[in-house]
Amino acid sequence: MIIAQLTDLHARPRGELSYGGLDTAARLRRAVDMLLASDPAPDCVLVTGDLTDHGLPEEYEQVAEHLGRLPMPVFVLPGNHDRREMLRECLCGRYGYLRNSGDFLHYVVEEFPVRLIGLDTVADGEDGGELCPAREAWLGERLREGDGRPTLIFMHHPPFLTGITGMDSIMCRTSPGLAELIRRHPEIERVVAGHYHRPITVRWAGTVGFVTPGLGLPVALNLNPGAPTRFNEEPPAYAIHAWQPETGMVSHLVPIGEFGSAREYPPAGEPSGAHS
Repeated sequence: MIIAQLTDLHARPRGELSYGGLDTAARLRRAVDMLLASDPAPDCVLVTGDLTDHGLPEEYEQVAEHLGRLPMPVFVLPGNHDRREMLRECLCGRYGYLRNSGDFLHYVVEEFPVRLIGLDTVADGEDGGELCPAREAWLGERLREGDGRPTLIFMHHPPFLTGITGMDSIMCRTSPGLAELIRRHPEIERVVAGHYHRPITVRWAGTVGFVTPGLGLPVALNLNPGAPTRFNEEPPAYAIHAWQPETGMVSHLVPIGEFGSAREYPPAGEPSGAHS
């Protein structure tokens, strides 16, 4: 099974740039082009929040236009830049699971070899996120129903510390029991998120936590305690999570852009570097 993960699209109204001139629509268009050209194609696409910059209907129109070109199932979640009910209203016609998801926009996808559990971590009016007791209880019930099947949990806010102080201050608040809940379910192959705008991998709660950098302006890496959050111009990227029964889950990052066509190795007439 091949799962693509897009995150932090930060769509603006048509023709409007963000972050001092960043064309997020062009980045999303290019990411979709690359997914359409992928061989093999992903079985599904996860979009882990911040679909828009301000939660406006015209921003969701941009998102729907670009994601609507994808032929495979697409599963979206809100982030702190989204408006939960506006997202539901604007996209539920295309993604029916949003209509049936209750107070929070989370749900389970059972139709693939890997179960997909999407968690809504939005805390209204805050940049940080949370899994309140009701949401943690919902997750526990869904995990118990899985009978040990391979599972991937996806959300917007990471529930683990990363050492990037400015972003860790707006991570996902959870109870101390969440990590123990995850640890009791070794079938969880990954907990994947966005929000931090850079690539991060961590061993957490007996599984692997993975943050995809996304399409918005990247956060600069600074591990000095108390350092302010700053941005730079690293290339945007999406993730590919590939699962097979023999290997489990393997995750890859795919930079978004034009990098030339793939070439044979070694180039004609040159040695491979191997020595006898």
